[in-house]
Amino acid sequence: MIATKLFVPTLRRGLVTRPRLVELLRRGAESRLTLVSAPAGFGKTTLLVDWLGRWSGEERSVAWVSLDPSDNEPASFWTYVVTALQGAVPSIGSDVVELIASTPWPTEALLTTVLNDLAAAPGETWLVLDDYHLIDNHDVQDGVAFLLEHLPPHVHVVLATRADPDLPLARWRARGDLVEVRAADLRFTSDEAGAYLAAAGLDLEVQDVEVLEARTEGWIAALQLAALSVRGRDDVRGFIARFAGTDRYIVDYLVEAVLAHQPAHLRSFLLHTAVLDRVTGPLCDAVTARDGGSEMLAGLERANLFIVALDDQREWYRYHHLFADVLRARVLSEQPQLVPVVHQRASRWYEDHGNIEDAVRQALAGHDVDRAVALMEQAVPAMRRNRQDATLVAWIKALPDDAVRRSPVLTVVCSWMLMASGALDQAEARLADAERALAAGPDASGRPWADTQELRTLPATTAVYRAALAQARGDGAGTATHARRALELSAPGDHLARGAAAGFLGFAEWMKGDVSAALSTFTQAVASLRAAGNLVDELSSTVVLADLWLVAGRPGTARRLYEEALALAEARGQPVARATAELHVGLSGLDCEAGDLPSARVHLEAAATLGERAGPSESRYRWFVAMSQVAQAAGDPEEAVALLDEAERLYRPGFFPDVRPIAAMRARVWVAHGKLREAAYWARERRVSVTDEASYLAEFDHLTLVRLLLAQHRQRQDTGRVDQAAGLLARLLEAAQASGRAGSVVEIRMLQALVRDAQGRRPQALESLSEAFGQAPEPEGYVRLFLDEGEPMTALLRDAQRHDVAGDHAGRLLRLAAAFDAEPTSTEPTSTEPTGGRRPQIPPLADPLSERELQVLRLLDSDLSGPQIAQHLFVSHNTLRTHTKHIFTKLEVTSRRAAVRRARERGLM
Repeated sequence: MIATKLFVPTLRRGLVTRPRLVELLRRGAESRLTLVSAPAGFGKTTLLVDWLGRWSGEERSVAWVSLDPSDNEPASFWTYVVTALQGAVPSIGSDVVELIASTPWPTEALLTTVLNDLAAAPGETWLVLDDYHLIDNHDVQDGVAFLLEHLPPHVHVVLATRADPDLPLARWRARGDLVEVRAADLRFTSDEAGAYLAAAGLDLEVQDVEVLEARTEGWIAALQLAALSVRGRDDVRGFIARFAGTDRYIVDYLVEAVLAHQPAHLRSFLLHTAVLDRVTGPLCDAVTARDGGSEMLAGLERANLFIVALDDQREWYRYHHLFADVLRARVLSEQPQLVPVVHQRASRWYEDHGNIEDAVRQALAGHDVDRAVALMEQAVPAMRRNRQDATLVAWIKALPDDAVRRSPVLTVVCSWMLMASGALDQAEARLADAERALAAGPDASGRPWADTQELRTLPATTAVYRAALAQARGDGAGTATHARRALELSAPGDHLARGAAAGFLGFAEWMKGDVSAALSTFTQAVASLRAAGNLVDELSSTVVLADLWLVAGRPGTARRLYEEALALAEARGQPVARATAELHVGLSGLDCEAGDLPSARVHLEAAATLGERAGPSESRYRWFVAMSQVAQAAGDPEEAVALLDEAERLYRPGFFPDVRPIAAMRARVWVAHGKLREAAYWARERRVSVTDEASYLAEFDHLTLVRLLLAQHRQRQDTGRVDQAAGLLARLLEAAQASGRAGSVVEIRMLQALVRDAQGRRPQALESLSEAFGQAPEPEGYVRLFLDEGEPMTALLRDAQRHDVAGDHAGRLLRLAAAFDAEPTSTEPTSTEPTGGRRPQIPPLADPLSERELQVLRLLDSDLSGPQIAQHLFVSHNTLRTHTKHIFTKLEVTSRRAAVRRARERGLM
């Protein structure tokens, strides 16, 4: 972070007061956006600084960002914007910036989190983005449009730009949401020009002022240059009469006139340093190969020579953009060989001062690709460890492809990027490129590789990535082969590579269904990651370890792991926010299964607050899966399916074994709510059959198929279907017991009970139910697994309780089911006293629904899914969930259906 980019620039001496423009800017308080759009040199920044300076004593907060070309990438842009807003609104979560850095493309959900925090902030907040014309990235523009569309009424944005941005200005103008300050407004009037020239120390005749104002057409930069050029001349009137023409001609002419009056060493200093977007004394010394840079900058500021201080300490400066543009054009015309030299020297200076990001940027600007690559190679380990993935992506995109291919380290990074986007074949091709480059050696490229730990461990890293690709393709044997190869290639002290390799060996065992071996191997992987000091990966891997304990039938052990890891993560704070969110998502799943939906929602809200939805795609999908489970348990199948659709869109193979396919989860929702045609179509598309061999990777599909067959039997009384289901379950049970998957055994025994009951074998069904509980190491951890099967299971549980089968487990589940159903469905009185034919008076809500919440409520009583309702209201899905949560709380319900029912009872619909 360059802190000076967040400072409001200081005002130069000789400022001309312009109340007409200040009043125009004040109207911005009535709109979302104030657009200050004019070419260079019209005083946009000066006007904004003057306007903001008049706010002393008012309850307003200002967030300022001076943009530069490096901010055209989403990660950099939003990092600066959110950091600036945090300075103005401290309630904005400090973890948001970290989450921006951990993903190449910040999403609407992340901006929604920022918007929600802004909505809760007291007082007016203004976000000023200076030099917005430097931003032309479509992803950034889309995000800014989303931000502006959903701003709270007390938050306003100001864009200062040389050209109109690619934003829906016409729509906002028609709605009255746009205040515009244009070049015509910014031009100096004759009176303002006279006041400026007088403040500059020039005693000019009125007619000379009028000539200057007419020739420059009120263009402030040209007037400033003219003022500098006129000083010390004997023939002032003749000089004023001589220049004319276009703006660019005037600027070139006047800059030449200004430079001609400067000493040679100052002209050289200006030409050397003008190519840099910001300067400080020591940096100037480095690029000019001279001393005295700090004194030179201070002298330029005293002379009012187009330089702007960026901080109160007067350490960092930038040149006026127009002045810098002309100087750069002059350098490129007269000394083009100087430009790459300056950038290369600046790159070395930034490297020496530990600023690798700016060192890379300067190397790229100086077309020193080899240096940029070497710097990137050195930076990769720390950037990967700190999850600065977005910056890595931007760097790779900025390099020529052949430069990436010549660097094995960057080629492997590129492979990871492709795998994260789901392009598995391209990722594999990049790994092959890296292996060929390693085999050929650095001499083939003409550039020595940076001798880093990353390079030395690259063969092992490549093998780890090949294991990931094999896993993504469902190739368990290939996953194990490549993981073992990675272990062979890694040194004993290379904990990171060994941890990753052990992790994929654990995945391979998991894919086979050998949960005991998977637990042993993956526990070693977590220990290696801990030894490597890679806390984020250690905590994220704990999520996988907890999943394995669930497969082993021990939800209590999984919960203990989650809670211990969460305590560690929260103690570390912001640097591990993403892993903290993943742990919350895991705990929400356990709470949902235990029937504690309020607690599950709390964990999911915590994860959303931490920005889980903006995290890397390999974990983002899990939030939507967990939220879908909550929606299903709350009786909202449409929302559950919509959430699974989003999870499926975000899921990327290669990071987790696909043991619970999202398509099968969706089919289970369909079966539970009678949409058997859709579920049958899934089975055909997936080619799931009762004659398949029992394999763990297909187990979830097969258990979903059993549920479908049971539902079809209940609909058509087709005993052949349940007989087929019984045979499939027998094979699945044998495989699960042989591999120690106690969690699978519980579910299979439970389904066997339902199948036997459907066959008319109630005693055998009760026996299977008893075995389901008896063979579960921690039976108290299972609630929704049984209750989600509906009335057939409830009937079995009642019979089990009546015959004292399975201890108190049946009774416990029945009591929980009764508690879930205890929510009143009517507020009608049970008294027999007459009511005169009228409904009794219902006390008003303690916290009435807002108009927006009433709109949402009416749409909840429709066939629209959650995402469709959000689209209809032009809000994000996350915002819709916030409204829905408030509705549920105010109506004291826990599901969409109950909310509609309660609203009708209260006459709200």
